Amino acid sequence: MPQVIGQYGRHRILEIIPGLLSWGILTTAIVLSFVAPTAAVVFIIVFDLYWMLRVFYFIIHVLASYSQYKKYLGIEWYQKLTTLPGWDEVYHLVFLPTYQEELPILEEAMESLLRAQYRKDRIIVVLGGEERDKRNFENYREDIEKRYKHHFYDVLFTVHPKDLPGELPGKGSNMRYMGHEVQKYLADKDINPERIIVSAFDVDTIAHPQYFACLAYQFLTVQNPHRSSYQPITLFSNNIWSATAPVRVAAFGTVFWLFSELVRPERMWTFSSHSMSWKMLIDVGFWEPDLVSEDSRIFMQGFLHYDGDYRVTPIFLPVSMDTVAGGNYWESLVALYKQQRRWAWGVEHFPYMLTKFKEHPNLPRRYKIRYIFNHLEGMFTWATAPFLIFILGYLPFITVNAADSALFVNSPYTLEFMMRGATIGVFITGALSFFLLPSRPSRAPRWNWLLMLLQWTLLPVTFILFGALPALDAQTRFMLGKYLGFNVTKKISTSRD
Repeated sequence: MPQVIGQYGRHRILEIIPGLLSWGILTTAIVLSFVAPTAAVVFIIVFDLYWMLRVFYFIIHVLASYSQYKKYLGIEWYQKLTTLPGWDEVYHLVFLPTYQEELPILEEAMESLLRAQYRKDRIIVVLGGEERDKRNFENYREDIEKRYKHHFYDVLFTVHPKDLPGELPGKGSNMRYMGHEVQKYLADKDINPERIIVSAFDVDTIAHPQYFACLAYQFLTVQNPHRSSYQPITLFSNNIWSATAPVRVAAFGTVFWLFSELVRPERMWTFSSHSMSWKMLIDVGFWEPDLVSEDSRIFMQGFLHYDGDYRVTPIFLPVSMDTVAGGNYWESLVALYKQQRRWAWGVEHFPYMLTKFKEHPNLPRRYKIRYIFNHLEGMFTWATAPFLIFILGYLPFITVNAADSALFVNSPYTLEFMMRGATIGVFITGALSFFLLPSRPSRAPRWNWLLMLLQWTLLPVTFILFGALPALDAQTRFMLGKYLGFNVTKKISTSRD
């Protein structure tokens, strides 16, 4: 029997379902290819048709989101904000949890906050170190405090103790501790807690200069702002020019997935660096300390606490972050695989939702069905679609000799037609990726533009090795009770040079 760790292992049957579903469909496709190849071909055609239509649907939303992105970039948000009554009463709390980062990474994060077009005396920066990394944290604390503290309302430092009961070491437990420490700090400050917005950023996050102004504007104008999280566009572009080709393709894949989600806020969860109300965080008791996927779970905590009266408001401005990096090509690929597997560990939300939804009878049933289905369907297609399309789809034609069957003769042409249709999505997203690239640094030769184009030929391989495989890995581990800890994505300052 797997060991119960935090919230893991308490609902074993529910933990088994996602992995069992994915392995079940892959196994069925293989078995049918040998025992009932005709049925296998029909299944593959139907699945590929579904996938082609899904790609078209995806591209429509990506283009709609990109249009909003360009529109937001053209707005002077700070000027627009200052026309609203009470705008200067809005404070920003910026949480920067850190573990074993180099000083230049933190300096760049602080410099980006200085570039923000917002009153700096309304920004409170919180750097959260770990006791496991205390010596490194204390080494740069004095430098950061001396250079930046006087620029902002305040710069705070917390050190998260190790081995606290009921905690899993990671970003969520660190930010939970940061939240409680900041709550003590604010107790005697003359700041209205309902006018505080929290941005939970990875330490390598570089927010667009207008981000905080746009965020405050949305906060002051949306209906019931405390019942919403705020999700910007995440671009993994800080070091994109020095990243390996598979890493770049995977990074843009994540970017375009988020693009497609931003124009469908009714189904959105928060992802990576995002913002939310301080009041909401207090209401839900801050981040849960015993899981990996804290960035998306905090949304579900609010959703449950308010019985479904909680949403995500899209912010079509970018925050840029690092792609994964390593000391060499192989290490960067290993880091990419681990990052994708950690993101796929969001499968842990499935048993959480099923058990928590039962505890909230006032939560509308349609919401429960929508979130369970969207989550399970997303995890299932993530882990299985690339295998079914690029590998298993050809297996029935290898296992039998059916040249005299009209179905088997015509199916390859049908599949090829649908694949060509789906390839349109590759061309469109590939073209859009060029408009999202930062300026080419002088160290990057001009012919790197050609590599940026040719890298998209790696898409099928990347989808399998750094998409489906880590997702299936995560689901299998969850199914078997081999629980993941929090894998920190290493930040290397030289990768930005």
